[in-house]
Amino acid sequence: MNPRRIKLIIGLMTLALGGIICLQIYWIGWNIRLNEEQFDKNVYAALNRVAGKLQYYEEVRVLEALNASRGQGGEANRNIRRAAQHLENGFSKRRVTQQPDSLPNPGDGGQGFESNVTLWEYMKVSQLVDSKPLAERVPLDLLAKSIQEEIEGRGIRSEYQYGVYSKARGSYVIVNDHFVVEDSGPQIAQGGAPTLFNSPYKVALFTQDIESPGDLSLYFPNRTRIVLGSALGMLSLSVVFTAIVLFCFWYTIKVIYRQKQLSEMKTDFINNMTHEFKTPIATISLAADSIGSPMILGNPDKIKRFVDIIRQENRRMNSQVERVLQMALIDKKDFELSLGELNLHEVIEQAVANFSLQVERREGTLQTDLQATNPVIEGDSTHIASVIHNLLDNANKYSPEKPDITISTRTVPIGVEITVTDKGMGITKEVRKHIFDKFYREHTGNVHDVKGFGLGLSYVKAIMTAHKGLIDVQSELGKGSSFILTFPA
Repeated sequence: MNPRRIKLIIGLMTLALGGIICLQIYWIGWNIRLNEEQFDKNVYAALNRVAGKLQYYEEVRVLEALNASRGQGGEANRNIRRAAQHLENGFSKRRVTQQPDSLPNPGDGGQGFESNVTLWEYMKVSQLVDSKPLAERVPLDLLAKSIQEEIEGRGIRSEYQYGVYSKARGSYVIVNDHFVVEDSGPQIAQGGAPTLFNSPYKVALFTQDIESPGDLSLYFPNRTRIVLGSALGMLSLSVVFTAIVLFCFWYTIKVIYRQKQLSEMKTDFINNMTHEFKTPIATISLAADSIGSPMILGNPDKIKRFVDIIRQENRRMNSQVERVLQMALIDKKDFELSLGELNLHEVIEQAVANFSLQVERREGTLQTDLQATNPVIEGDSTHIASVIHNLLDNANKYSPEKPDITISTRTVPIGVEITVTDKGMGITKEVRKHIFDKFYREHTGNVHDVKGFGLGLSYVKAIMTAHKGLIDVQSELGKGSSFILTFPA
């Protein structure tokens, strides 16, 4: 696939995914703000209703106190009931719709305010009540019951704290079902007054006074959880689905680039295979044509020479085919190791003897440094010899100038370690991640300075895994590479 097209698709997918995430964040935020506004509205409505009840009950107590001061009997009580009904009707106009069970019976249905109480008498007794301390004007049982009814009636199921703040004292006089005495300031702070003091949920009490004597406050320790409660499910699902989409997006990009890499590896493999087979095929073709020439037919020595060339190139092609087929068997795990006691030093010395001619032909050096005290392991001599040969071959091929190769051994706690070091071109960090992949070769386009199918290191990795060993590579670009094999003792 065209790299520009891949980048365009990734860009569009990123844009679409970013837009979806932004929309989700917006709608979740909007939902949370809506919940917050609804919660605030319910709390203030509950506070206003509780404050209205307290004011209504105080007006009723004023009438009862006035009746007691005048010493009137049944007729006065009926008038008080009518007055209470009148006050209750006025309270209803302030959006108080539920009459508590403890209210006096309205009597005759509230046919107006027919009490014999004069306005002057009512105001006089009312002023006496208003002059009392705020704590004495608020019944604890009524306050606690009213707050609980109003909060639960609006669907708020959460822990809360409440308090009555007196402006005259400059402190809270009621906190959570108990009075606060004047000399217990530190206890007020410990009892939750600072949280109430900082709470935004406050309403003025007894607003019929010239100046409100104090405030009723509510504080919800779990306010954030309440506000997020209904949106939490949506938020959780949104996070889960977004995470799934992000994972699929990442995985898709990974697969796209992996397929692109496989496509490049396939192209390189075909090109390399073409170059590897082109030379021996051309040589065989040329030798066969030469043998058929009348000038050669009469010369047995030349015929033998061309036959040897054909046989040599045929072995070369057969060797390449065998390597491909061998990797196919390894991938299918359809091979068995012929395990036995094996001296690694003997295998290394034999491999060096066979390979030294190729290094000397390039005026290079191949040295050994065999220091392992116990080089005997259990392994397959044929496959381990092929592993050593592959590493030496790579060290030679990837040394652009005179190769300088060292193969060393040493004893490590888990067994024997073999290191093949060269001073060649080195390997980049990105290439090191893939060098053990089958058919992988550093992508160089149509340039094939180094021949091969990309099977050597993949084969080395497979054989080391079969022997329960380890393989590692240390390399720096331009300074050479070191391949480290560790065999268990």
